[in-house]
Amino acid sequence: MTTTPDQLFAYLDGLGIAHATVSHPPLFTVEQSRALRGQIPGGHTKNLFLRDKKQAVFLVVAEEAAEIDLKGLHRVLGASGRFSFGSPDLLHELLGVTPGSVTAFGAINDKDGRVTVILDAALMEHATINAHPLVNTMTTSIKRQDLVKFLESTGHPPRIERVSGLKLEAG
Repeated sequence: MTTTPDQLFAYLDGLGIAHATVSHPPLFTVEQSRALRGQIPGGHTKNLFLRDKKQAVFLVVAEEAAEIDLKGLHRVLGASGRFSFGSPDLLHELLGVTPGSVTAFGAINDKDGRVTVILDAALMEHATINAHPLVNTMTTSIKRQDLVKFLESTGHPPRIERVSGLKLEAG
């Protein structure tokens, strides 16, 4: 059973994590999300749900405008061969979300700990981070250290690494 936004908020409350959520029309792309920037301060996320050749699964969370070299990212993260995007079925199975709603908060649904969460170091420069709370009709703001606390509590201690702005060679 997948977690609902209200269950997520209750979980955050139980951890003593302050959060604020704004409802809005469904947002499927970073471009659509930019219309909210004046209303919601902080770093806004884009999320890449990736798998490598040995089926290891990674969730890369970066700032919405980040440029990420997907052809060489596997070497930075120590993955087996180049990344491909995980299927919508795998996304739903592991994180309990659909395309357009991918979020670090989905770690709450990965009970077996199959997903490795990578937080881009550039995103973590923001005091406040904004992400969908399992659906793309809301945006939840949380302090960066509380995002780490949340992920650790779900059994997904994040790797904080610079993955944006790197010029990598394919291979």
